[in-house]
Amino acid sequence: MKTKKATILLVDDEPDILEFIGYNLEKEGYRTLTASNGKEAIKITKKEQPDLILLDLMMPELDGIETCELIRADEQLKDSFIVFLTARSEDYSQIAGYNAGADDYITKPVKPKVLTSKIKALIRRIEHSEETPNIIEVQDLKINQDSHLVEKAGRLINLPKKEFSLLCLLASVPNKVFERDEILDKVWGKDVIVGERTIDVHIRKLRKKLGNEMVQTIKGVGYKLVTE
Repeated sequence: MKTKKATILLVDDEPDILEFIGYNLEKEGYRTLTASNGKEAIKITKKEQPDLILLDLMMPELDGIETCELIRADEQLKDSFIVFLTARSEDYSQIAGYNAGADDYITKPVKPKVLTSKIKALIRRIEHSEETPNIIEVQDLKINQDSHLVEKAGRLINLPKKEFSLLCLLASVPNKVFERDEILDKVWGKDVIVGERTIDVHIRKLRKKLGNEMVQTIKGVGYKLVTE
């Protein structure tokens, strides 16, 4: 897939939003498709197999959460790259979106240059995941999941197994807020009983090695690896 030929499906019930985003993306050479609701989006996705779906959260008939869940449940569509585009910026709505299967999140209103830059970064991320599925790169951080190596700005960082697993989880979807229960389940497993402060201790160790700015605490919810 080449960046300039990427196909992007825009899903929003506001025609002005579709026109604005479509115009700015087409200026950058992208092919755009539009849908005004979730049902239409699913039909187009099955037919066109877009590289990226920009999906509004609040829509009639099927909202963004329901649409995302249906796409993820369809074996033919489950690998589609889905990004929520919404005016709601609260952490709980982001969590709901990610739990439904979204890959990323863009908050409206967004300036054209910021939007196109974000889209270019997302397309590169898709291309990179197709070419090197076992390498994760976030900012100046490079994680090789096969060789268990972590580099930050070219500097090798040694991480014990659980710290490495925790970092891989957070980096698998940058900016997603991972809830504490999900972290415990995916890093330590359901059958392992660990203390309440176990995650906090490992997060503190990661911050010491990576820098405090990379791992952000969402009070009362969980943690995320930030990209800015």
